[in-house]
Amino acid sequence: MSKLVPKVPGGSLRASYSASTKRALVDVAEKLFAEKGYAATSLDAIVAGARVTKGALYHHFAGKQALFEAVFERVEQESSKRIQKALRSERDPWEKALKGLRSFLEVVQENRYRRIVIQDGPAVLGYERYREQEERSTFANIVEIVRGTLEAGDWELDEDMLQTFARIFFGAMSSAGESVATADDPEAAARRVEGAIGFLLAGVQSLVSQGLDLSDALMTVRVTGADNDGGGGGGGARGRRGRRGADAPGPPHRGRGAGGRPPRRLFTLESRAPHARLTRASTLLTCRR
Repeated sequence: MSKLVPKVPGGSLRASYSASTKRALVDVAEKLFAEKGYAATSLDAIVAGARVTKGALYHHFAGKQALFEAVFERVEQESSKRIQKALRSERDPWEKALKGLRSFLEVVQENRYRRIVIQDGPAVLGYERYREQEERSTFANIVEIVRGTLEAGDWELDEDMLQTFARIFFGAMSSAGESVATADDPEAAARRVEGAIGFLLAGVQSLVSQGLDLSDALMTVRVTGADNDGGGGGGGARGRRGRRGADAPGPPHRGRGAGGRPPRRLFTLESRAPHARLTRASTLLTCRR
């Protein structure tokens, strides 16, 4: 009989029971934290919902904050995987960026994410720990978006510069997510964020389509910034105004370029409620020459 029925080691049974207990605690805690918030959720309510003792809870977690951190990590990881799935459904870097953006904006509108990650996360974990957890789960997605869009051009960027772009974009997305999650009308706020970030992505797409060298463009920005600080040679804004002369005409009328020419089309953006696309124009974004 012993040859037909395999023995199940006692250690395996204990490990399985321990894992199921821990999972039950996290499941119940997530539900209560999302519904009531961290402050209004008691450990008594959590252990009652999980049908375990407080001793079992303290066997797995140091306390309420440690349990919250486990819930926070799971919500962030699940949300990150959802965004990754959206990113990997597209090959085109611009469509991939928009798919990732839309998935992120959907996530931040969900009640559990808003309550656990956006509202309670920073206060419960502390800013440094909160940022560390956020970067661990979502920063890789941002790097993938930034790498894809920047490498769409024939540009040679070193890893440090790519990481710099990613850090800036990550900060912008974090702030945008918070603004959507805490807005009175999250859907309207999400549309505004998508429009604004779509505008910026369209600008990068324009640089790619024009075949501009990003290294030269970045150097030009730095040189122009230095010139605008003032200094000799009339290189700054003051110097340019001086060259125009006191009697020179003012800026051309809006809608007309220098010499009466129509404004140059810088790039195009198609509006399609509630989303915006980057190509095939219907709304023209223009600038004067």
